[in-house]
Amino acid sequence: MPRLFGTDGIRGKAGNFPLDATTVRNIGYSLASHLGKHIQDRSPLIVTGRDPRESGEWIEHALIAGASAAGARCKSAGIITTPGVAFLTRSLPADAGIVISASHNPYQDNGIKIFEPSGKKLDDASERLIEAEILQGGNKNAKEPLSLSQELFNNKQKESELRDLYRGYLAEVIARDLSLEGLSLVIDCANGAASYFAPALFTKLGARVIAINNMPDGRNINRDCGSLYIEGLRQRTVREKANLGVAFDGDADRALFVDRTGRLVDGDGTLWVLAKYLHQHALLNDNTVVATVMSNIGLEIALRKLDISLVRTDVGDKYVLEELTRTGASIGGEQSGHIIFPLLSLAGDGMITTVCLLRAVRDSNTPLEELTAGFQAYPQVLINVPVREKRPFEQMPEIADLARRTEELLGDSGRLLLRYSGTESLARVMIEGANQTEINAYAHSLAKVIETVMGTP
Repeated sequence: MPRLFGTDGIRGKAGNFPLDATTVRNIGYSLASHLGKHIQDRSPLIVTGRDPRESGEWIEHALIAGASAAGARCKSAGIITTPGVAFLTRSLPADAGIVISASHNPYQDNGIKIFEPSGKKLDDASERLIEAEILQGGNKNAKEPLSLSQELFNNKQKESELRDLYRGYLAEVIARDLSLEGLSLVIDCANGAASYFAPALFTKLGARVIAINNMPDGRNINRDCGSLYIEGLRQRTVREKANLGVAFDGDADRALFVDRTGRLVDGDGTLWVLAKYLHQHALLNDNTVVATVMSNIGLEIALRKLDISLVRTDVGDKYVLEELTRTGASIGGEQSGHIIFPLLSLAGDGMITTVCLLRAVRDSNTPLEELTAGFQAYPQVLINVPVREKRPFEQMPEIADLARRTEELLGDSGRLLLRYSGTESLARVMIEGANQTEINAYAHSLAKVIETVMGTP
């Protein structure tokens, strides 16, 4: 059976399956129906929110229509960040939260992410139940109750009240006792949900804020801005002589930084700074940090020198959270800027990450470029090899033997990662090490063997 849910919910072109109005209504109906089976004394409560891309409102309308037809009560927060919906789901509390967002994708795309009452993303078993029902033809009972949906969307006061709950949490709980007086920040809002929250938050904390890409028009979200396009932030931070710059993506669940020299501090650099800070304050549980297989070995080596262990997971913040939950670690994240502090939020939150990083800067009275000292990203080479099949590498002796010899040559100062693309017929060879020439040679040798053994004709 084909998959509807990926590692980050449902994603696709707005208006096309599975993000056409009928299917979206059926998704809302199916979710509410499954929730209702476990709630005996009341109707399920679902909180929804969206980023500002132009398709968000009608998709949210269709979801609410389907969920309402199945007996759910729905509250919309309107335009809000993805972690904002996760927070509201946990704090109201609601039986589920739904975000309509395609994160860092262009405006033509959209997506649906579903949260459990804990603020975690919906579990795999529930996703499979909804998926099976939709792919087998949906539910013909998911008719649209127009008057109820229209009433919900006309109630802007309630939307504002829900957003204010999240704003209060950020300012009064996460940023409690933090003063940013004397600091200058450039904030790239990606013309996304952060535009409605980040400039006001950091201004309230006392910083001089230069907000850029903070005028969403429904179509300019992530366009040449935000966390995928750092160059404009670099230039503006240096020109303004700001202390640092921060770039969010469209739904503000990730944040990347530049220091006052314009140098990028990605998710690995952020993990390094915050792990050191937690370690110094005896807040780093088991001296462990969780990251993915894509985090640079330079982070692992730097943490090792402080007797901090790096535990790796598959790519995806979902897997990072699973490991954080299993180990009880205090912090985890990805190179892309998804950072999770499980005691604060079970979803990556770019604004929480920014507040925590600024707290480290303020408490240490040390600029970001100095806080990143001690971490050096190692050279990396990545080669994609087209393949005709995706057999386990260990089942092919020529590949397995060369991979083992390569790992022996790299030792503790390098890393080999062999994996297949999740969406294309490609084998990916990634090697990191201290010497660029050496790792280039290792990677090309391995890629050649893979091509010989299982490459396309």
